[in-house]
Amino acid sequence: MNLLENIIQRFVEQSRAILGDRLVGIYLHGSAVMGCFNEKKSDIDLLIVVNTVIPNDIKRKYMDMVVELNTFAPKKGIELSIVRKDVCKPFVYPTPFELHFSVAHLDWYKTNPSDYIDKMNGTDKDLAVHFTIIYHRGKCLYGKEIEDVFEKVGEEFYFDSIWNDIQDAKEEIMSNPMYTILNLCRVLVYKRDGLILSKEEGGKWGIDNVPKKYHRLILCALDEYRSDKPASWDETCAYDYAAYMLDRIKNEPFLGEKAKGQ
Repeated sequence: MNLLENIIQRFVEQSRAILGDRLVGIYLHGSAVMGCFNEKKSDIDLLIVVNTVIPNDIKRKYMDMVVELNTFAPKKGIELSIVRKDVCKPFVYPTPFELHFSVAHLDWYKTNPSDYIDKMNGTDKDLAVHFTIIYHRGKCLYGKEIEDVFEKVGEEFYFDSIWNDIQDAKEEIMSNPMYTILNLCRVLVYKRDGLILSKEEGGKWGIDNVPKKYHRLILCALDEYRSDKPASWDETCAYDYAAYMLDRIKNEPFLGEKAKGQ
């Protein structure tokens, strides 16, 4: 059993023990189901569906379990959201969530767990992407099957969610070049061809579909994504690429899912 399988098995067992009858299902998404998981670069993306509001004392037990298990996870750790079944089907957007965790919030929880439990809830536009990946490519780890819990997210909600993630790419590309370069590719391919791709798949598509002057930039992003070696970036080219891709995304005719039937 490899590291990913071991963590997932322990996560499912402990989630069942803590959530009990509240648990509807546990679903894996992200790189682990899209064929590009890299222990040095990827997080473990999980969505937990429950049938009722979770009391704070149960949330505290759950978070303690997640934080402890996260110490055994890859560097980027576990990322999860807990949502109620009644926001999955019919789909609600922006999507309410009961609890969220990623390593970016680890210090907050460790420093002030009560504050974290009180405040870590609300709505999250990113869940439209997570639901879409689960619906099309996800894996049920425990509980009700995907088609019994989720419905296809509307194109307008999915596109709004992915656009929200890249709309400031011109200003922010150098803060996380690898992620932004590849993400711009997968947003454009959805707008143009209706395909839901991973970052790696998006980068490969970009090599075949964006101007040649940006190929080295995309190849550098792919190399960094596949390894633990930081790339050397041409900043002028990166800013130009971001402007070009955003213009294409804004002005490309929106075909979305229709494109797959052509």
